[in-house]
Amino acid sequence: MSGAEKGMVDEFREEIDTTVFLFGALLTVGVIAAFFISPSTVEKGISSLNDQLLGAFNWALLLIVFLIVVFLLFLIVGPWGSIRMGDESPEYSFLSFFAMLYSAGFAAGVVFWGPTEALFYYANPSPLFEGVEGGSAEAMTIAVQQTLFHWALPQLAVFTIMGIAIGYFAYNYENVPLRVSSALTPIIGADNLDGPFAKVVDILAVFATIGGVATSLGFIGSQFVTGLEYQWNISMGNIGILLVVTMMTLLFTTSMVLGVNKGIRRLSNFNMVLFVILMFATFIVGPTLFLILLGTQAFGGMISDFVSMSLFTGAGPMGAGNSEATSWMNAWTVFYWAWALSWSPFAGLFIARISKGRTVREVAFTGIVATSAATIPWFTFVGGTSVWAHHNGVADFGAVIAGEAGAEVSGFILFEAFPMGTVFMLAFMILVTTFFVTSADSSTLAVSMMTTGGKARPSTINRIFWGVVLGMTAAILMILGGTGSANTLQQAAIITGTPFAFICFLSMLALIKDFGSNYGRVLLQDETVLVGSSTATESESPAGPGGPVESDDD
Repeated sequence: MSGAEKGMVDEFREEIDTTVFLFGALLTVGVIAAFFISPSTVEKGISSLNDQLLGAFNWALLLIVFLIVVFLLFLIVGPWGSIRMGDESPEYSFLSFFAMLYSAGFAAGVVFWGPTEALFYYANPSPLFEGVEGGSAEAMTIAVQQTLFHWALPQLAVFTIMGIAIGYFAYNYENVPLRVSSALTPIIGADNLDGPFAKVVDILAVFATIGGVATSLGFIGSQFVTGLEYQWNISMGNIGILLVVTMMTLLFTTSMVLGVNKGIRRLSNFNMVLFVILMFATFIVGPTLFLILLGTQAFGGMISDFVSMSLFTGAGPMGAGNSEATSWMNAWTVFYWAWALSWSPFAGLFIARISKGRTVREVAFTGIVATSAATIPWFTFVGGTSVWAHHNGVADFGAVIAGEAGAEVSGFILFEAFPMGTVFMLAFMILVTTFFVTSADSSTLAVSMMTTGGKARPSTINRIFWGVVLGMTAAILMILGGTGSANTLQQAAIITGTPFAFICFLSMLALIKDFGSNYGRVLLQDETVLVGSSTATESESPAGPGGPVESDDD
């Protein structure tokens, strides 16, 4: 072994948090090994656990995510927004900060679901809108409204709350590392960040990140494979899927090893440019005036119905319950919240990593407002064009809506109907690939940081190890789900994301506790007594009960 190789190995041994690394690796590698031993057992286990979690905690996910959105909106407009994360100047320009946050956060899902999600709501609207008939003109607006709701504020909120909590405590407290458990510093105590509870949180963060990001990479990978088959009749079996994911794993591992500045930042900037070009090209080529009218009404509907859409459980009038409505809500809204929550440890840690020197208001605004400003036009233009094309017979998405073809084929059906359709499809596939790479390299960097106790620049060996694990897990989920089914991918996201609903909620409480103690309460007086008698009892009053009261008239 050369001196350089020995130095890399020594650096890897010295930096790792042994407990978090070993338990996180054993959990994820164990699932990979179980798949090769008995794929059906793994599939049945995922399905069973998914059903149990949905039955017990679907309401909790809805309520917690709604409360986090409300809190972040308060941070943007309230007095706590001026609190700074650290005392240094920001490392990146605002545009680069925004591009990295967006690309690393959830843009892979945005690309996958952009052309297809509204189609499902068009055919089968949310039971919340009882009077809307599937396939009607009215359903077109409701479909885009539901899509905007799913991809604007709430999903982004869970990433942002974790990013603010981790970054604030890591940069504003001494000896608090940059890791997920640090978000709970005021609750567990700074002295207990190496204790058993903190270790459990960090191990869960590793497992949730691998499961959540592998779900996204599975979606994107299946979209890439479908594009090859749809456009060039290149059929990919299970071996082909493994080869495609291996190729993409090499790409994102290379980008990751280059680091944030040379790899992730540059590729994120490229992603956003191509994303905007494809979005506005769709707007121009598609039904432009219709999209403006549709988007305006759908956005207004999302705002006016936001609370009811956030807390809709399908319980039915007088608690009678509506199992079909609850199933719809579990399949869509709860799945999306759980998927976002499974990303929250990685996305939060990455957001914290790039947010040093920014104010809480800047991070909250970028996390839920600026990113929504990019997401809403995308789903309006691309999703709205898909619905319009199907409704007017310009393109046929019937097989996708009926479940006979996978959701991943929608983008290729849409762009094939455009003038110069091949150019649009090539651009779409490039976007799919580059978002795969930025999502994977930033998440692998985050997992490496988690397993080193918060080191901002983990060793190359550590990053390569987790890159391989992540790529393998994505390939397994794709094979289990099949290139025409997202079911296993959705179930994996719910399983890994549900525990982090409660971690995100505790992180929000930790911020409220710290901000209230150090920067003043905003609802109650600083000396307010919540339970029991005040320090100055009635018997101590100079005048006593019923005594004279001072008047301004004297």
